[in-house]
Amino acid sequence: MNDADLALPTEEGREALPQKGGGGRRVGVPSTALFTDQYEFTMLQAALKAGTADRHSVFEVFTRRLPEGRRYGVVAGIGRVLDAVENFRFDEGVLGYLRDQRIVDEPTLQWLSDYRFSGDIWGYPEGEVYFPGSPVLRVEGSFGECVLLETVILSILNHDSAIAAAASRMSSAARGRRLIEMGARRTHELAAVASSRAAYVGGFNSTSDLAAGFRYGIPTVGTSAHAFTLLHDSERDAFRAQVESLGRGTTLLVDTYDVAEAVRTAVEVAGTELGAVRIDSGDLLLVAHRVRQQLDELGAHDTKIVVTSDLDEYAIASLAAAPVDAYGVGTQLVTGSGHPTCSMVYKLVARADSADAEAPLTAVAKKSSGGKLSVGGRKWAARRLDEEGFAEAEVLGTGPLPEGLADRQLLVELVKGGEVVAREPLDAARERHIAARAGLPISATQLSRGEPVIPTEYHV
Repeated sequence: MNDADLALPTEEGREALPQKGGGGRRVGVPSTALFTDQYEFTMLQAALKAGTADRHSVFEVFTRRLPEGRRYGVVAGIGRVLDAVENFRFDEGVLGYLRDQRIVDEPTLQWLSDYRFSGDIWGYPEGEVYFPGSPVLRVEGSFGECVLLETVILSILNHDSAIAAAASRMSSAARGRRLIEMGARRTHELAAVASSRAAYVGGFNSTSDLAAGFRYGIPTVGTSAHAFTLLHDSERDAFRAQVESLGRGTTLLVDTYDVAEAVRTAVEVAGTELGAVRIDSGDLLLVAHRVRQQLDELGAHDTKIVVTSDLDEYAIASLAAAPVDAYGVGTQLVTGSGHPTCSMVYKLVARADSADAEAPLTAVAKKSSGGKLSVGGRKWAARRLDEEGFAEAEVLGTGPLPEGLADRQLLVELVKGGEVVAREPLDAARERHIAARAGLPISATQLSRGEPVIPTEYHV
């Protein structure tokens, strides 16, 4: 990859990135056992004393509604969930903390010391779209081993799916132009890495965050900020230093002082081989048109234009008529563009009277009033298509699968008997999302507020 090219990383560079598991380097991950809420442990202790902790149980992750105005959701974070389950272990340090703080009693600590998730997990594959009620994840095993995973699973899926949904909307608005994730400085340092990953699943092309590049193999880009221009005695000196270091294919930031003068100087310094210019302020639509005209007049016909400056999907859509080649998005992306969570929940939907996985299951669900009702029973999920091959309904059920839906089922096996069986490169999730979004009705990509683009039907 041309490391000086902010706008358009090359395919050769993409292929040279490390490929392992999720597309990057799998680095050591500490125990995730305390990424949880205390009541998971107090429920476990009480269930152990009552003799019910080993009952075979089925939990499902779903959301009762999409964020206001959103027409579909995007499943993201499945790969990170698999990592979290694998690393849900209780070492001496964790057990010592639980003992010192008197969170649980000694018999419970002894049970935790041998903890290994041994159940099964099914879910929507990463990158797939979802709708209200969709069982995006199903966790089966004993009550004790499943209940402990609630908080860490929800924290990952709620965050990553929110970012991926925002990224998907921005990707639709960009209409094929490249998107750069650059929000690391606007969120927690670990959330920044997860955001980069989710944004890539949702359609972004690259990230400025090196930790995300290292961990997940996402293409990384970046050149200079206004501070670099201000450091030098003149804008020309700054441009010359950058070109001498990074080559003529670099991206020069042209709005520190006067944009027109900066563009002229940039072409004089780098020549017509200048890779790109970046605009970070002002009326981006007007300035982009002026800069494109000026570049063409100077003979720099192949020089790209990158725009940044607090963009969201609406700002990107408003620039559809502008001669822009790439967008850099930060704050709005890593905060979910107004919806930083998906409000997913993790609910017990069925349980047996024993630990036997073959024992009959009893459907269970909260029935109180107040708008938090759920549907009990272990569910299948399928997407029914219309005559033209587009999605027309999300169909969920606990009974027999309706005729014609056998090859449209959405849940896939992720963990079997405690072993992960469905790892895949991150690019597979990204490609799946592109295909899933293309399979929705055209109104799915409208940015105006609306209801879910297809209804959810229950066959219980």
